[in-house]
Amino acid sequence: MTQWTVNCSILYTGLPLLERPAAAAADGFGAVEFWWPWPVAVPADRDVDAFVRAVEEAGVRLTGLNFFAGDMPGGDRGLVSWPARASELLDNIPVVAAIGERLGCRAFNALYGNRVDGADPKEQDDLAAEMLAACARGVAGTVLLEPVSGAPRYPLLTADDAVAVLDRLGHVPNVGLLADFYHLAVNGDDVPAAIERHAGRIAHVQIADAPGRGAPGTGTLPIRRWIGDVRAAGYDGPIGLEYRAEGSGDFDWLPRADRGGTSA
Repeated sequence: MTQWTVNCSILYTGLPLLERPAAAAADGFGAVEFWWPWPVAVPADRDVDAFVRAVEEAGVRLTGLNFFAGDMPGGDRGLVSWPARASELLDNIPVVAAIGERLGCRAFNALYGNRVDGADPKEQDDLAAEMLAACARGVAGTVLLEPVSGAPRYPLLTADDAVAVLDRLGHVPNVGLLADFYHLAVNGDDVPAAIERHAGRIAHVQIADAPGRGAPGTGTLPIRRWIGDVRAAGYDGPIGLEYRAEGSGDFDWLPRADRGGTSA
């Protein structure tokens, strides 16, 4: 049975962040993932403790966590290639690692970052290689690299773009591709071809339908077929539900018995 994990940074947005793991559990899921939960790279210890407690008390597993990515609502998309903010990412790594250790999380998404005015793209890419290697050294798990859509200055649009960066880190063992089928499709990538070409590099999968970034079935993407493709290619990890939905019925497309949590 497919293992699903609910992205609680984009779903359950009508609830306070710390109430969302319990909401996912109440909806029948056994796993959650999060973007970085705080607006700073190094939150207070009490805030980290409260987050860890919320996940533990909900009885769900944390299967994915982002490194600090800057002001996401304001348009930032990561610090990995951002020269002026490299120190913030370096300060963030041990915090991410500690949360991962406490909650058993082994997948960590490092958003690459936008192109920055006044910075040479080559210098940004060289910095990115250094920072990704630092992230990989700092955590017990896999560092994920993700193509994204809707960010005009974000340079990684396709699976090939991300894998080219990973190839620069050939000496680093614990890095992999985050294949978000929504982002790839919206950016015009050939998703089945990307799965076939990069199956061995895919370390996490996320889904949303298009147009609209809604639940599967609200758009036109053949998501079930693509999940079958990536499973047949050898990916056996969780599928992240990273779509936008409001109100009741957010998970009607997925029978409760198939969600992977405990029965209510």
